[in-house]
Amino acid sequence: MTALCVGTSPLASMKRLYGYDVSDERAASTLDAVFDGPIRFIDTSNGYGEDGSAERRIGAAIAARSGLPADIVLATKVDPDPETGAFDGARVRASYEESLERLGVDRVPLLHLHDPERISFDEAVAPGGAVEALVALKEAGAVDFIGVAGGPVDLLQQYLDTEAFDVVLSHNRYTLLDRSAQRLFEGAHERGIGVINAAPYGGGMLAKGPDTQSKYGYGERDDRIADAARAMQAACERYGVPLAAAALQFSLRAAFVDSTVVGVSSPERVAETVGFATLELPDELWPELESLVPPSSLWLN
Repeated sequence: MTALCVGTSPLASMKRLYGYDVSDERAASTLDAVFDGPIRFIDTSNGYGEDGSAERRIGAAIAARSGLPADIVLATKVDPDPETGAFDGARVRASYEESLERLGVDRVPLLHLHDPERISFDEAVAPGGAVEALVALKEAGAVDFIGVAGGPVDLLQQYLDTEAFDVVLSHNRYTLLDRSAQRLFEGAHERGIGVINAAPYGGGMLAKGPDTQSKYGYGERDDRIADAARAMQAACERYGVPLAAAALQFSLRAAFVDSTVVGVSSPERVAETVGFATLELPDELWPELESLVPPSSLWLN
C-alpha cells in the first residue's frame, strides 16, 4: 500500500453527510486523476451512497480502463442489509458479492467489517456471525486480508483481541485535535497488524478551517475543539503553511500508521492532497501544535 489512500465516500454524493452533490462526470474525472496519479490505494464500501453508488462509480472507471491498474490496491467493506439491518454471516457474503459485481472485479485483497458498532460484539463473533464469515472468505482465498473499520476505539480493540483480523482502520480519532486511537494503533502495529488512519482532517475542520467547518468527526463539537483548531491554524499561518498540510502530515509521520485515508471528490483535491503530503514543514511547528491539543475529555474515544 502507498502511505496515502483515496477515500471514496465523498464520491457517493452523500449530500446529507458532506453538504454537496457529486455528479457522475465529476466522479469519473476524479477517479481518472487517481488512476493517473501516485496514490495506489483506494478505499470504498458497500454502504457508500444509495445502492452502492461509490462502488458503481469506481466500477465504471475501472471498466473504462479495461480493468483495474495492476499496481492499485482496492479495498472495500461489508455492510448490513440496507432494508433489514441484518449483519450476520449470510449478509457478509452477500455484501461482498454485491461489491464485486458493482466494482467489476473478481476479488479484492482487503475486506473490512464496516462500522461493527451497528451490532453487538457477541452477535458478530457468534457461530454463523459476521466474523466467522470473514475468516471463511480469507481461508477460501476469496480475499487476502480481513480488517475491522470503524470508530469507537474500545470496540475495535475487542475485535483485534480475537486475533482474527489483519488490519484495523479508525476514523477521526488520530488527528491534530484528537489522539483517541493512538494506543490502539501503537498496539496493533507492535503485533504486526496493519494500521489505517482515516479522516485526518476530522471531517473537514482541519482542511477548511474551524470558521468554515464547525463540525468535527461529522458531528457538532465543544467550542474548545474549534478554539484549538483556530490556534493551530494561526500557528501554521505564522510559518506560512496550510493547516491542512500539517493535519495530513501529522498522520503520515506517525511510525505506527501504514496508510492515511483522505476523501476526495474532485481532480483538484487529488493533486492538492499529494501537494500537502510533500510540502516541507518546519520542525519548529510540531511542538507548537502539540502544545495546543485539546484535553482528552474532549476527544471522540
